[in-house]
Amino acid sequence: MFHDQVIYIIGDAQVPQNNPISKQYNQFFLGVAVDRTNGIIVEVDCSATVELTVKFIRSMLVNRRISDEKIIQDVQKRYFGSSQKALIVALKDVQRKYSQITALPTST
Repeated sequence: MFHDQVIYIIGDAQVPQNNPISKQYNQFFLGVAVDRTNGIIVEVDCSATVELTVKFIRSMLVNRRISDEKIIQDVQKRYFGSSQKALIVALKDVQRKYSQITALPTST
């Protein structure tokens, strides 16, 4: 499904106690598959409890560059679920990890 230059990164964040995600998962997790050669997000999944939420988040992120600074702004403008803050924190975590990973030399 994924070629050998696609890497998988998990970002996570705390969610409020009253959020359904906290009842099921304790945290919000954002899994992102990124093409290491160009930084394009090829697939996304998350620990949302509503399937439409996962689909919506996926639609906002897939085919965009992980380093695109406007991703966070787009989430703030378009996603109004109770886990918005957690999604942003998890996305920033993924961006940070991607920067660290891609700064390392690739093994051949």
